[in-house]
Amino acid sequence: MPYTVVERVTKFYGIVNESTSPSYSKNGLAAPGYPLAAVRIVLVEPAGSLNVGAIARVMKNMGLQQLVLVNPQCDPLSLEAQQMAVHAFDLLQAAQVVETLPAALQGCTRAIATTARPRTLDIQLEQPQDALPWLISTSEQATALIFGPESRGLSNEEMYYAQRFIRIPSNPAYPSLNLAQAVAICCYELAKYSQLGVNDDKSAIAVDYASVEALEGFYQQLEALLLKIGYLYPHTATSRMEKFRQLFNRTQLENTEVSMLRGILTQMEWAMKNSEAWKSEFGSDR
Repeated sequence: MPYTVVERVTKFYGIVNESTSPSYSKNGLAAPGYPLAAVRIVLVEPAGSLNVGAIARVMKNMGLQQLVLVNPQCDPLSLEAQQMAVHAFDLLQAAQVVETLPAALQGCTRAIATTARPRTLDIQLEQPQDALPWLISTSEQATALIFGPESRGLSNEEMYYAQRFIRIPSNPAYPSLNLAQAVAICCYELAKYSQLGVNDDKSAIAVDYASVEALEGFYQQLEALLLKIGYLYPHTATSRMEKFRQLFNRTQLENTEVSMLRGILTQMEWAMKNSEAWKSEFGSDR
């Protein structure tokens, strides 16, 4: 029986065997508690139905099941998509369609963005095998791997929502991979590390990491306050806030820490609104 390239790699490495692996349910989807079950593959404005169908297929080959489409520019249930998905049409049917990237990341505590081109952003680009295990070591908390549109990739603004960034090494003379190919490589790396037991430490303490939307709320409050006090200026606020995002993203803040930081900002806002009360309590020299 002929096999696709993905199926040959899968069989050779023994990554996915739906008939014998206890990590899979009868329909071939990852069972709850399986490390990959909490990982979302997020496609921002995908333009090609063929790509979306091929991505659904490779996701099922490698054991991922959460596909999220942000403002898709194609019909993910078209005949072309179905033909490429083959037996993964159920993933296309179950795919979540949202309008914005923040909506796609709702509930996620970790996000990795992909890029194929040089960036003006001051970020560290990692290789997939180095960064992707981080997504499956969070005690079943939701995480996301973000891919940009075929024509342009992710914008700098879209990259801001991630904490880490990967670039797939390729020929410098022609570095741009097809979207489905890039997703396939990353899904393979995730599947490989999930089988190595990256998340098998049952004694690990579950940490209540802040979600992407919780962090975004903090960043928006911080930016508004810094603009108000004159630390930021409107024409440079985006680039300066980029530095703050990188600083706090590196620390992997917990929910209690975000609440503490937002409490400080809220108290500062109150003090500014009640300057007379502030002066009377702490003195005019403060």
